[in-house]
Amino acid sequence: MNQPAIRNLRVPISKRALDLVVTVPLLIVISPLLALIALAIKVTSPGPVLFSQTRIGLGNKPFGMLKFRSMVVNAPSNDEALRQASREELDGTREMEADSFKLNDDPRVTKVGKLLRSSSLDEITQLFNVVKGEMSLVGPRPALDWEHEMFEPEFQRRTDVLPGITGLWQVSGRSLLSTPDMLKFDMEYLDRRSIWLDIQILCKTLPTVIRGDGAR
Repeated sequence: MNQPAIRNLRVPISKRALDLVVTVPLLIVISPLLALIALAIKVTSPGPVLFSQTRIGLGNKPFGMLKFRSMVVNAPSNDEALRQASREELDGTREMEADSFKLNDDPRVTKVGKLLRSSSLDEITQLFNVVKGEMSLVGPRPALDWEHEMFEPEFQRRTDVLPGITGLWQVSGRSLLSTPDMLKFDMEYLDRRSIWLDIQILCKTLPTVIRGDGAR
């Protein structure tokens, strides 16, 4: 598989400052919660607490996106089926919600993992990716390498900015939206991006997560 060419792009100082001003104090405040989640995963399912998945970041540079592990170790993959479904969705031959391959009763997901996914707490560890400068609080969702290769050229510029933990599509339906809809929201974000827009999206994210809009 061909890897996307890596490009050197700069992150605006104001955006990086906002990420650190929000993320560092937040990590300190929620550190007891992180420790509790890590303990729950460790005592209920053998294996590592964290899961790192390679995603495509700023300038097409791959990085390891962190999540709390929500599946059993060595769980069988459904990647091939997901790739085929994604191809069909992007070329218009299949109508599919963005996360329709996340089964509501997936046997690979642990009991603790189900709770983490439904509350989106499995993704809270991506705050560490933000501190490392690999992600931002707000931006396009980082794609897998094969997903990025499927996107039409007009959508390739989504990697001109740092990928985000949250973004326009997350506060507009998340898994209830199709991948083409997600890409359109990403392009809208790129065209409108500003610190003020980031703050607006951050303010909308917490109520969205609390309501569980589109979460599985």
